[in-house]
Amino acid sequence: MCIDGKNQERTHLVMKIVVLAGGTSTEREISIISGTGVCRALRQKGHQAVLVDVFAGMEEVKIEEIFDGEYDVDAAVEYICSFNDKIPKMQRERREFFGPNVLELCKAADVVFLALHGANGEDGKVQAALDLNGIKYTGAGHTRSAMAMDKGITKAIFQMHQVPTPKGVTMSVKKRTDDLSVHGLEFPVVVKTCCGGSSIGVYIVRNQEEYVKALDEAYSYENEVVIEEFIQGKEYTVAVVDGEALPVVSIEPVSGFYDYRNKYEPGATIEICPAPLSEKLTRQMQEYACQGYKALGIEGYGRLDFMMDEEGKMYCLEANTLPGMTPTSLIPQEAAAVGMDYPTLCEYLIEVSMKKYQ
Repeated sequence: MCIDGKNQERTHLVMKIVVLAGGTSTEREISIISGTGVCRALRQKGHQAVLVDVFAGMEEVKIEEIFDGEYDVDAAVEYICSFNDKIPKMQRERREFFGPNVLELCKAADVVFLALHGANGEDGKVQAALDLNGIKYTGAGHTRSAMAMDKGITKAIFQMHQVPTPKGVTMSVKKRTDDLSVHGLEFPVVVKTCCGGSSIGVYIVRNQEEYVKALDEAYSYENEVVIEEFIQGKEYTVAVVDGEALPVVSIEPVSGFYDYRNKYEPGATIEICPAPLSEKLTRQMQEYACQGYKALGIEGYGRLDFMMDEEGKMYCLEANTLPGMTPTSLIPQEAAAVGMDYPTLCEYLIEVSMKKYQ
């Protein structure tokens, strides 16, 4: 099925769906918003969808009954959010990642919609656990998720497959050097954590003092960073669903770059879809997006982020295998541009994700 507005009305079976959200990453709050939107949308489509925090779980639940009858999404969100301030303490006090009854609920469902973002959600670990338990889920499999999550691996694969990407290197904390010249780079550069998300741990640095500070802060998140040339230009993103590129979105922060604040603070960024590009440039960026998607072997769907310099040269920065899925996120905007509403998109992402099990 092609993703266009002609397919709004579709024959489907009612499914029992667990929407997994929350978790322990720095993107927990955004994940909850994504999961809430997806759960409401799928219930609007008639499915028996329930929202579950992958880490907090549900202490008191009748698994055989939760999918039936009335379900209060607002109450589920309130319950999940009640754990937000408790997560660090819970992490210190217990060894298990999956919360009470999480895997049992997932096993009882027909499919799990992954609305997780960041570490322990987008990096293949949850996907591997679900695979071992015979649980079907949305998005890429565990290997492809892990590869795409690591920006250093992604860059290497892009280079191998002639996907244009900024020149750069990875550097572990054990091999840290504050001498940028040993990498064949010069200021300005971008320093970012290998496996961070939502632009957390990303720094644009223009001199030695900023460089040292950026390394200190990036290594506080994880033990490996990517250092790459800074591309002066405009930001764009392209979703690829089932191998097909959606319209390009242009991203113009009111100030600074597309960091965590600009991504999620209302009014901080101007997003235009379709992007005001020529047909030739649009087609070229979509082709690069599909090329990157295929190079990483992503299944189902993903979103690839780009920079384009003042001369029109494009650079693919990274791939996101579980991109934001709030009703106003980038993929829903792209789907809307071709006539597909948010609930239908959520349903369609399940459909294309199931192809990896065929």
